[in-house]
Amino acid sequence: MTFTHTPDPSPARPAAGDRRRWFALAIVMTAAFMDLVDVTIVNIAIPSIRQDEGATFSQIQWITAGYALAFAAGLITGGRLGDIHGRKRVFLIGIGGFTVASALCGLAVNPEMLVASRILQGAMAALMVPQVLSIVHATFPAHERGKVFGLFGAIVGLGAVSGPLLGALLTEWNLFGLEWRPIFLINLPVGIAGLVLGSRFITESKAPRALKLDLVGVVLVTLGLLMLVYPLTRGRELDWPLWGHLSMAGSVVVLAVLVAYERRKTARDGSPLVELSLFKVKSFAAGIAVQTVFGVALGIFFLVWTLYMQEGLGWSPLRAGLTGVPFSIAVSVAAGVSVQKLVPRFGRKVLQAGALVMAAGVLLYIWGSERYGLGITPWQMALPLVVMGVGMGLIVAPLTDAVLSQVPREHAGAASGLINTVQQMGNALGLGLVSVVFFGTMSDHLAPARIGAAYADGFQNALGWVAGVMGVIFLLMFALPRRPAQHVEGAQEEARAEEREPTLV
Repeated sequence: MTFTHTPDPSPARPAAGDRRRWFALAIVMTAAFMDLVDVTIVNIAIPSIRQDEGATFSQIQWITAGYALAFAAGLITGGRLGDIHGRKRVFLIGIGGFTVASALCGLAVNPEMLVASRILQGAMAALMVPQVLSIVHATFPAHERGKVFGLFGAIVGLGAVSGPLLGALLTEWNLFGLEWRPIFLINLPVGIAGLVLGSRFITESKAPRALKLDLVGVVLVTLGLLMLVYPLTRGRELDWPLWGHLSMAGSVVVLAVLVAYERRKTARDGSPLVELSLFKVKSFAAGIAVQTVFGVALGIFFLVWTLYMQEGLGWSPLRAGLTGVPFSIAVSVAAGVSVQKLVPRFGRKVLQAGALVMAAGVLLYIWGSERYGLGITPWQMALPLVVMGVGMGLIVAPLTDAVLSQVPREHAGAASGLINTVQQMGNALGLGLVSVVFFGTMSDHLAPARIGAAYADGFQNALGWVAGVMGVIFLLMFALPRRPAQHVEGAQEEARAEEREPTLV
């Protein structure tokens, strides 16, 4: 039996011996898995959706960026709603809504309906996903969280493996003549099971003191993000109009107003949407900066990679999906090993090594794409993808661990909402930048014979940007703590547990 330290005031703190918390973990991890798979499934099916629905490049960006933007805009609110109304309740509303939105995506009759349904899906994910980390944070003692975040990293990897493969198979099989639609409809049985089991096994938890929802903050966050990402995504298509530049500049002003308002709100009633005191925690502030920039890199890479393989090289969805398997396995293995074995011993250096390794993999990919040209094979992509996957795996799971390690438990929901928000905001920014770094290198009227070469050039240009972003991330990581605090706290708890173990019957 494991002995834990005296519980804090948080009302939902099951004893360490309570097995229900492991069932609850499995359920919230399944929801996180469903969200991850949904993103990667859509990426692999994008070319099929474009051909079947006649979607423009701008609509394609909105099928992905619309989800990321709604997700980013709603995550802080979702985290705060969990703190106020109960994380279990908000999680169940989120997973139910996500399931309904998935059905609407699968039944979409045109690109506009699909974009609108994806935006709704992103909004529902914003209610569901922040509760995952806050339920973990409120349910598990510090010395168990390393193990839990290791599992979380493995789930991230598994989602990355399963998504492209599942998307490729479902698109290729054309079940019941539904083309790409089953990629969304597959969420229905998973969502219903999560709803039923979650209502039974998840323990309710709230912030220890009463909070109110900051509606002005919600409006300012949403407006600021929209003003930044919308012009980026539509800019190239509209030939970069003046209002787009003014909107992006104005987004900075709106976000500055948000900070000033949140300071006043904190002083007045202690219920801000964005808990600014979190940014005084150095590990949190540094981790948030890294998460944002990392999101930009991922947003650029995954959409461009899919278009390069299917539109540029003319590969089938299945061949493209199978090509990603080495990358996904490498992410999964490295994520599990990094949290369990490497970070407790080497701390921050593991994350910095991950940034350099991922950058090396990107440069290797550029070299391979240039050397083999349009005749490149999945086997020739395997090495750079494995190197990139290892680098990403060394970052994803330990980064979440490092960012949350010194956060007070009563702000778990707000903190996890912010972590997810900035990564999704970065992702949406990256997807918006695809217009510049990928489509911006191509002519609008390419002859069929030039399409492959144009996509290959665009791919290499976009990867150059990703390599540069990984260099920025490496430098930002110097501001992270040398060793996440919870490993120290966890070690102390385990020592106390060992001392007290003989006294337990």
